[in-house]
Amino acid sequence: MSPLTAVVLGLIQAATEFLPVSSTAHLLVAGELIGHHLDEPAFRAFVDIIQVGTALAVLVYFREDLWRILAGSLRALAAGRPLGTPEARMGWYIVVGTVPAAVLGKALEHRIEALGNWVIAASLVLLGLLLLLVERLARHERHLEAVGWRDALLVGLAQAWALIPGSSRSGCTLTMGMALGFTREAAARFSFLLSVPIILGAGGYKLWRTLPVIRETPDWQLATVVGTAVSFVAGYLVIGWLLGWLRTRKTYLFVVWRLVAGAALAILIALGVLPA
Repeated sequence: MSPLTAVVLGLIQAATEFLPVSSTAHLLVAGELIGHHLDEPAFRAFVDIIQVGTALAVLVYFREDLWRILAGSLRALAAGRPLGTPEARMGWYIVVGTVPAAVLGKALEHRIEALGNWVIAASLVLLGLLLLLVERLARHERHLEAVGWRDALLVGLAQAWALIPGSSRSGCTLTMGMALGFTREAAARFSFLLSVPIILGAGGYKLWRTLPVIRETPDWQLATVVGTAVSFVAGYLVIGWLLGWLRTRKTYLFVVWRLVAGAALAILIALGVLPA
C-alpha cells in the first residue's frame, strides 16, 4: 500500500469513526475498490491499527473531562463516598455502560467477524431509518448532567449492538441518547466519554494481535504509520466539527448518508463488485 492510499484511508477512518455512519462499511468498500479486502491479514492489521489513531484523538480531545472524572472518582473513593460527586458518578456510569460491549465483544468476536457484507448494508439502512425516527420524535431536552444509571445501561446496550458491522458505535449510542431525551450534543458527548474504555481495551488488544503481522510485512509498515497519524489528526478535527454541528443542526445529513451508503453497498454486492 502506498503512503498516499494510506492517507486516504486514514481520512476515511477519521471521518466515519465518529460520524454515525459506520467506519467498517466505508473502509470495506474503499479497500475492495483499491484491491484489498478484510480477509487479507496485512490489510486487516492496517485497518485495526489506524483505528488506534482515532482512539487517541478521543483521549486528547476530552483530556480535561476525562482527568476531571478520574480525579473526582479517586477522591470520592478515598473519602469513602464513591458516588459522592457528579464526577464520581459519571465515572461509574461509564463503567456500567462499558460492560455490555466488553462482555459481548469478547464472547462473540469470531462470529461478528464472520458476518457478511449484506449484514453491513442492512445495518446501514435500518439503523439510518431508526435514527430518522428518533430525530423526529425525541424531545432533545436533557443535558449531560442528567445522566443516570438507566441511561448509562441503555446507552451501553446500544454500544454493544454496534458490534454488528455497519451499525456504527457512534450512531447507535447517539440514537439511544436522543431517544432518552438528551440534546444531540449531550448524547454525542456521553457517547464519546463512554467509548474511552472500549477503545482503549480494543485498541490495546488489536495492537497486541496485529503488530506481529505488520512486522512480518515490511512493505506495509510505512503505510500503517502514515494512516495512523492521519487518522489521529483528522479524527481530532472531526470530533470538534461533529459537536459543533449537533449543537445547532439535526442529524438528517447522517440519515441520508447511511441510506445512500447502504444502497450503494447493496448494489455493489448484487453486481458482484464486492463479495457477499
